[in-house]
This record gives sequence, structure tokens and C-alpha cells, in this order.
Amino acid sequence: MKPPLFVRPLTDEERAALRAGLRSPDAFALRRCQLLLASADGLKPAQIAERFGCASQTVRNAIRAFEAAGTDCLVEGSHRPKSTRPEIDDGGRERLRALLHRSPRDLGKPTSLWTLATAAEVALAEGITARPVSDETIRQALLRLGVGWKRAKTWITSPDPAYLRKKGRATG
Repeated sequence: MKPPLFVRPLTDEERAALRAGLRSPDAFALRRCQLLLASADGLKPAQIAERFGCASQTVRNAIRAFEAAGTDCLVEGSHRPKSTRPEIDDGGRERLRALLHRSPRDLGKPTSLWTLATAAEVALAEGITARPVSDETIRQALLRLGVGWKRAKTWITSPDPAYLRKKGRATG
């Protein structure tokens, strides 16, 4: 079992900054100060969590943030994602479109209908994506191509060699 996590011994300046943070109008800073000072007083994360009505992981996160950034951890960070670039680039999206025009059975799947999860698995296997991606990533990639998912999953394919000729006659 791991030993309990405690905040490192505080300097006088850090302790003063944490005590001043107890009067902060910012709820995030106030809570962090409370948690860190309780840890400095020797309470374990589970005891601190029970005292302040939060999860013990919240306490551990606060202690680790203090270890990494000092009193700068009292300012709440941004909730924005670190990157907003799409996971699948232009070339990958075109390869995805071509992939979805094929039957999943051709690629070793037990069904003839595409699902977003199946498309994500096959995209990874075919090298379209470098790492596993979510269903939403596939859906967004299709939207960037101007293809709605409902349209993509109902593309009809047929093993009939004359399929394209027959389809052309039917649709004009």
C-alpha cells in the first residue's frame, strides 16, 4: 500500500499566501487553500475530503498541483482543449471516404453495415489515424467532407458486377 500523500513543508511565504487565499472571493482558490493547509497540518487526503465534502482525488490533485507549481496552483487553469486541430487530416478524410464506400466484410468485419465504432477501428488498422479515435472524431471527419453520417452508413454496395450500370439506369 502506498503511503498517504502530504503537502511538502511550507515556507513562511507560502503559508502566508495560503492563509490570505482563505479570504479570496474566488471559490477555486479558497478551496485549494483550505485543502493545502489541512494537508500541511498533517491530515490525510481521505480525512481532508471528508472534512470539506469533496473527493479524496480532488485533494490529491491539489497537493500534486502545489508540488508542481507552488502557489501558482491557486489560479484556476483553462478548460479549453490543448489542441483544436482535427485528428484526421485532409488526405486521411479522403481515405476514410473511400474506405466507407467498401463493405466492412471486405475488411474482416462480421457485418455489412458500417458503424462509427467499426469505422474508427478500421481507420486505425488501415493507418488513417495514428492512434485509436472516438466515434465522434469519425463523425466530425465526415462532416468536414460534407457527408452526414446517415448518408454514409446507408451507402449501398452490391457484389453484382453490373451494379453500377443498373444503378445508373435507375437514377438517371
